[in-house]
Amino acid sequence: MSIADPVWPGPLVGLKVIDLTRILSGPFASQILGDLGAEVIKVERPGTGDETRGFPPHFSGESHYFLSINRNKKSIALDLAQPKGRQVLIDLVRHADILIENFRPGVMERLGLGYEVLAALNPRLIYCAISGFGLTGPLRDAPAFDIVTQALSGALSLNGEPGGAPTKIGIPLGDLSGGVYAPIAILAAVVERVMTGRGRLIDISLHDCLVSMLGYFAQLTLMTGQDPPRAGSGHLNIVPYGIFPAHDGSMVIACLTQVFWEKLCVALDLPDEAKDPALATMTGRLAERERVDAAVAARTGALTMAALEERLRAHDIPHAPILEVGAALAHPHVRERDMMVEIEHPALGALAMTGRPIKFPGSPQGPIAPPPMLGQHGAEILRSLGYDEAEIDAMCDGVAAARAAE
Repeated sequence: MSIADPVWPGPLVGLKVIDLTRILSGPFASQILGDLGAEVIKVERPGTGDETRGFPPHFSGESHYFLSINRNKKSIALDLAQPKGRQVLIDLVRHADILIENFRPGVMERLGLGYEVLAALNPRLIYCAISGFGLTGPLRDAPAFDIVTQALSGALSLNGEPGGAPTKIGIPLGDLSGGVYAPIAILAAVVERVMTGRGRLIDISLHDCLVSMLGYFAQLTLMTGQDPPRAGSGHLNIVPYGIFPAHDGSMVIACLTQVFWEKLCVALDLPDEAKDPALATMTGRLAERERVDAAVAARTGALTMAALEERLRAHDIPHAPILEVGAALAHPHVRERDMMVEIEHPALGALAMTGRPIKFPGSPQGPIAPPPMLGQHGAEILRSLGYDEAEIDAMCDGVAAARAAE
């Protein structure tokens, strides 16, 4: 199919992904691959499915949580503890390009479905294992969720007001970091496979991923021997940077470079500060943080949000009002960028959700497929593997019975 086709699925069309993941990090990773055009077959437990199907609140029986990270996938319900379920998975793996799982290390081996077994069946298989702490190390077998990795990575210690208690990062970055790094690793392995003809095992640790995102905070600690203090909404080493009052609200202002400080002095009419040699450099302003912030706040606090935004925009200064989630999703830029879409869900009807963040100018992708109902595509998938109708009926009836028993 040409990429000029208006229903182009995306650059990963033709790749088949077996998705054994649940909760957040893994489903987020496989959704990215699905967004890019891969065929993603989500393997779920009969009866309950992905655990997030049970996370409230529900709408027409569907969990908001599950819906948010499982679009562009097909669902089949298999009991991997049973020989028949394992056999179907093996049949799927024979024809797959990628398998992603986020069980604790050792679970797949105990099921007889570890990397060595599956790679022997399909040497081209790219097997991505996502776990809290990775396949090696002293914490290998420890349970981990987002807040645990935030705490142990040091990320949580950086979040919160100066002198106050540390605060969990609002979005679950501990999980989402792994959900972003995993597709990068997978696609790198796909490129390598073009040259070698062989797949490989990928080990993604959520803890590793979040440690890597410490970035300059880690480097500062390593070079000074001191832990960075919490800076709230401000910046550890840059002033002015943070939330400033307006007469009728609050505004983020971020003078990340010298030129923006100079522009801000003009925009807010700060001639004394602009001329003061003590404030002429970033280092100088850092030493005078309280004085600088107070001077800026005195000017911004006398202006309405509209007037302040007009000045900041006119002088090209990075700024933003603080939007609640609903207002952020309704923002004209979000709408123009197709980051809000409406799809048709089999149980919910018209369903609004966030759109694809990766764009391909000149080659629009086709519509987003809704998150699947549990086992929705089981018959279709089994049929594609060559199972006869009697076997398909028996397996699908078993799934229906398991759901009814819940």
